Amino acid sequence: MPSVEILSRSTEETISQGRELAASLRPPLLILLTGELGAGKTTLAKGIISGLGVAAEEDITSPTFTLIHTFTGRVKVFHVDLYRVSDVHDFDTLGLEELFAEPAIVLIEWPERMRLRTDWPVLRIALEHVADDVRKITIAETVPDKFARRSSGTA
Repeated sequence: MPSVEILSRSTEETISQGRELAASLRPPLLILLTGELGAGKTTLAKGIISGLGVAAEEDITSPTFTLIHTFTGRVKVFHVDLYRVSDVHDFDTLGLEELFAEPAIVLIEWPERMRLRTDWPVLRIALEHVADDVRKITIAETVPDKFARRSSGTA
């Protein structure tokens, strides 16, 4: 799949783009959400998760402090935020490998803070500020088993 770029001009539009994307998602799938603070990662995740029908939009919040939120419905969805993960020990105590024990959709914010290998398909979504209320969302699929971050022992 070639990369796709979408411009979003509001929070509502970003959520709508996430809902639209959700219609094409099937487990197992790892979704990596990258972008600076405030770029819209959690907002897009709200759209994806609510679009999958596993939670109401208002029930989806950033898992910054709990690190992992689990949603179940017609599919199992894990929403992970690694912003507060600072080292290998923190990462290893999360037990993220367990999330891949059964087919699910796993959304990870701040994936650059992790080291993990999976043979699941990976969807990379980068969000960036273009203007005050405008975000560019770039979606690219990667080849399975090619995702590994900082495998040298640091998270």
